[in-house]
Formats: sequence, C-alpha cells, structure tokens
Amino acid sequence: MKTLFSLIIAIGIAATASIQAATPAAGDKAPAFEGKDQDGKTHKLADYLGKKSVILYFYPKDNTPGCTKQACTLRDRLGDLKKGGVDVLGVSMDTADSHKKFIADHNLNFPLLSDVDGKLAAQFSTQMDGKKMSRRVSFLINKEGKIVHVTDTGSADVHLKEMQEAVAKLGKCRRAPSGTDSQDTGRPIRPPFSFAGTG
Repeated sequence: MKTLFSLIIAIGIAATASIQAATPAAGDKAPAFEGKDQDGKTHKLADYLGKKSVILYFYPKDNTPGCTKQACTLRDRLGDLKKGGVDVLGVSMDTADSHKKFIADHNLNFPLLSDVDGKLAAQFSTQMDGKKMSRRVSFLINKEGKIVHVTDTGSADVHLKEMQEAVAKLGKCRRAPSGTDSQDTGRPIRPPFSFAGTG
C-alpha cells in the first residue's frame, strides 16, 4: 500500500512538471524574457510592449544548414518586417563569440541572444531532451505581449512559411476596413511581405 501511494505521488509530481514545462501556445501571454545579444546588449520583452511585435525564434546551432537558411531568409526580409512593425530576435545556446561569427559569416542584420545557461530555453520550454541545444521553435509576439503564433518543428521551411502567413494576418488585424492604413491617412495598404524567392 505504501509503495502504491508513493507511486501515485511520483506520477502526480511528474504530471505537474510536465504541465509546467509545456511550450507556450498561441493565445498565451509571452514569458517576460530578458537576454544579452552578441555584443552584450540586453533585450527584453518590455522593450517591445506597446511599440512593436517581435518574432522570437529559437534554433539549434549557429552555422548549421537549416539554421543558416532560416537566418538568411529573415535577414533578406527584415526591411519588410520592420515596415510592418515586426522585429526579429534569434536565440540559441551558443556563445556570444559564436553568434558574432555567424552574423559576420552571413551578414545577419538582427540580434542573436546568447542563451548559454539555458534560461530562455527554460522559459519557453524549447530545450531538447538531454542536449544543451534548443529545438527550432518560433514565436510571434504582438505588441500587447500576447503570443499570436507558434511554429514548433525542425523544418526551417515550415517556420518561414508559417511566420509569413502569421505576420500577414497580424498586419490585416491592424488595417482599416476601408482599404487604407490603420492610421486612416488615406495611404493604400502595402501587400504583405513574402519569404518566397530566397535561398
């Protein structure tokens, strides 16, 4: 009986840990993240609240094929994203020096947060089991601090496709029904940005 009781307690603790470790989903409030980039500059969710949306994307490792493709495509579309009020932050468990090399090798134009201690991966529950490496997980967080889309898959192509669609939907929510911009200035709405045609 005592053994059975202990087993029930253990299962309950494991279930609670599992719930606590769940990756945040669309509709959830984003964890109040804070981390330093390749140059030691601090970036935190509070910097974006009320100002901009942000794509916070976790990736496994600098200078690997899928991670490079994802980063370079975001690099090529950053101008369009910024026009739409969306910034980009990459996160991996690589060092700041590794990030500097990755940025220099591919002329990346957005910050990469160094999560060596795994605190950000723990906040968003993205760390691979038994490895000091994050899964490829992208979060689109609006300026109210709400997660509006999550892509959690190993495919860089799927991340890029889904983020393109999610950002386009986010833009539609901010547009006026009359076909002009959300500030009602009379300017025509720009078509949504596209990740197509990049390699």
